[in-house]
Amino acid sequence: MARLRVAAAQINSTVGDLAGNVERILAAIDAAEAAGADLVALPELAVTGYPPEDLLLRPAFVAEAQQAMEKIAARTSQTVAVVGFPRAERDLFNAAAVCANGAVRGIYRKWLLPNYGVFDEARYFTPSDDPGSLFVVNGVRVAVSICEDVWSPTGPIAAQAAGGAELAVNINASPYYAGRIAERETMVATRAADHSVPILYVNMVGGQDELVFDGGSAVYDESGHLLARAGQFEEDLLVVDLDVRPTFRKRLLDPRGRPSRPPLPEVHISENRPPTDPARPARIEAPLSPEAEVWSALCVGTGDYVTKNRFADVVIGLSGGIDSSVVAAVAVDALGAGHVSGVLMPSRFSSDHSLSDAEALAANLGIRTMTIPIENVHRSFLDLLAEPFAGAQPGLAEENLQARIRGTILMSLSNKFDWMVLTTGNKSEMATGYSTLYGDMAGGFAPLKDVEKTLVYRLARWRNRDGIVIPENVLEKPPSAELAPDQVDADSLPPYDVLDPILEGYVEGDRSVTELEAAGFDPATVRRVARLVDRSEYKRRQAPPGVRVSPKAFGKDRRLPITNGWTG
Repeated sequence: MARLRVAAAQINSTVGDLAGNVERILAAIDAAEAAGADLVALPELAVTGYPPEDLLLRPAFVAEAQQAMEKIAARTSQTVAVVGFPRAERDLFNAAAVCANGAVRGIYRKWLLPNYGVFDEARYFTPSDDPGSLFVVNGVRVAVSICEDVWSPTGPIAAQAAGGAELAVNINASPYYAGRIAERETMVATRAADHSVPILYVNMVGGQDELVFDGGSAVYDESGHLLARAGQFEEDLLVVDLDVRPTFRKRLLDPRGRPSRPPLPEVHISENRPPTDPARPARIEAPLSPEAEVWSALCVGTGDYVTKNRFADVVIGLSGGIDSSVVAAVAVDALGAGHVSGVLMPSRFSSDHSLSDAEALAANLGIRTMTIPIENVHRSFLDLLAEPFAGAQPGLAEENLQARIRGTILMSLSNKFDWMVLTTGNKSEMATGYSTLYGDMAGGFAPLKDVEKTLVYRLARWRNRDGIVIPENVLEKPPSAELAPDQVDADSLPPYDVLDPILEGYVEGDRSVTELEAAGFDPATVRRVARLVDRSEYKRRQAPPGVRVSPKAFGKDRRLPITNGWTG
């Protein structure tokens, strides 16, 4: 039995920041070297960040990425580093370089290119069908694969194990959604057990536009048992001493003792490197609770979007409602109270508790606030529009004027002080169009865009677990846009505990109206909700990006035509 010290370096790359990504990669390799690791694995496309999208169509970008990879390789020493990057040959490949002692010792090219959901890899890359070489590291035959490759039971890991691999290294940029880590771990454990090969699984962390990568890198033995797990949503270096069984000959022989298939070619990199210190105990970080997991994703996604786009501060319209309260709390946890400003913009329809609840929230969070009443501006607009509106009953146009005035104020503050506006709409509102274009939808980022209303309440209660941050009155009062006298959301929408399950089936599950009716939902309510969702597509196209926390978010996940005559 051979002992190999392996490391998983889950880093937070920034798409396009090649110099910054190189620094992060080299720092991780240096840390693994200092820890005495024989091998360190870094995420998929760590050099460019993931997903680089149409940057990959620019030859200069790909050339610079390859130069960055050469710089990384030149800095390697005894610790073997597996690093993801785009490889330009006759075609472009999603690739991994295996580097040691100042040079690239081998290249692996990704087999399976995901082209569903948020993934669009077939647009850029060519798939490979070569399982690659085995890299002999301290006497252990190591195979390399990339992300989607590990999901197929008949993919490259099957060929690599049959060809003599004694350790499979799988590098990833696997985006987060709620419950994803459990699905992922079950799959990787199954793959390890199916092929009787230990698997080192490393995943990226950090936010990139609407995507969040949650880390959770792990190591499994050849029976599929979890040996070690890194933290979620934070950069981490997981170092594991792995005892590898010499199963090479067994795999190459069939039951009659004959060769089952030719062995894969081998690249000998390091042999008999003595351990630098005694064996390390395995570290298994506990997975987060469902609410803690989503909250962490919102904080990482929001914080990285703001800072990676070179903003320092954010501004939020505080209404005293649940959504703006949760967005403010996320912003403070992501950026710090000193980087968050709240603006109270009361009108004639604002209740006294809206102002007091917003002020209490701001005091609990320690953020600065300003109050800018909109009543006079609203009256001026109504006077201006009195003639063209003459003879028409007051209604939605007058209500939405208030939202648009508030949006203008927030965007003006953004322009003046270089603050990013965080919008406060949630998924239930985005789905049904219960939002105002150029009003409450105006801004740079929407933290709750993929969070349904019922989950917003659960997150608020979770955030209050160690003390009141979001005032109890915010959690208890009926939600309201407060754009008309005594207005509540239930005037325009079904109750959220009725609405959200229908939306989950219709939006995330792609279930038809007929299927939802057959599942027991009220037919009239289902048809009403479906109409609201379908007719609001044009609004969602104009909404800012937001953190993806579900299996199907609005945006890259769900691409429906705006002009659409199908009503099924």
